[in-house]
Formats: sequence, C-alpha cells, structure tokens
Amino acid sequence: MTEAGKKSEKKGTVKLRLVKSGICTPKDQKATLRGIGFRRLGEELTRVDSPSLRGMIRKVRHLVEVEVESGK
Repeated sequence: MTEAGKKSEKKGTVKLRLVKSGICTPKDQKATLRGIGFRRLGEELTRVDSPSLRGMIRKVRHLVEVEVESGK
C-alpha cells in the first residue's frame, strides 16, 4: 500500500459549530467561513480532517467550536 493510502485511512473527522457571527469580521474571515461551508449562526458541520481545514479553522477559531472525532 502506498503512503497516500495509509494516510487516508487514518483521517478522522472534525465537527464544527458556528457560535459567533461573522458580520463584523474582515472579508478574508468571512470568505473562510463560507469556504468551510457555514451559512448561518448555530449551524453544525462535519468535515474530513486535513491540514487545509485546520488552517481555515485557525483563522476563525474565535468564531467556531471544534470537536475532533476519531477515524474508523
């Protein structure tokens, strides 16, 4: 099995909830919230854990709650 195959098997999921509004945030943070998939306050999403998602979460960490779920 290749390295890429091994990495994809170990990936878990991340459960996200938007707890603060993005109204008075800079444009880049609003775009990040939309990129994650948020549309409204209180919305909960489940996404596959990846380095790019972690970077987006870090940018808006003051607006979201994060719960990491293990893979398998």
